[in-house]
Amino acid sequence: MAIKRTNADIWCSKAVRLRDGACVRCGNTETNQAMHIYGRRNKVVRYSLDNLLTGCYTCHRLFTESPVMFTDFCNQHLGEGHMEILREKSRGILKENKAVRDEIAKHYREQIKLREQNPDHVIISYN
Repeated sequence: MAIKRTNADIWCSKAVRLRDGACVRCGNTETNQAMHIYGRRNKVVRYSLDNLLTGCYTCHRLFTESPVMFTDFCNQHLGEGHMEILREKSRGILKENKAVRDEIAKHYREQIKLREQNPDHVIISYN
């Protein structure tokens, strides 16, 4: 059963795609999607930009079907230090409800607006 996408998911996805600009593996700028390092069921990092990369449909599918390849890519692309911090962060707890999801969506809408006004603005993760 698929996990329902919320407004927080939609705005977080837009933010990561704006941050990266293209697929981090192949550079494609078409059919881009947000790729979660730790899956969306892990709520504490579901909306964290530390846990997200931009991937085109083809690369996202490749990494989904080849998790060891994705792990190797993440270690090389982000660094083992980033991955260790993300691993620790993923063990936390986030009490999620509609109010929290609305707050997350609002945060990313504001970050996107700031980036559109100033291309040098660094998009800040919600958590």
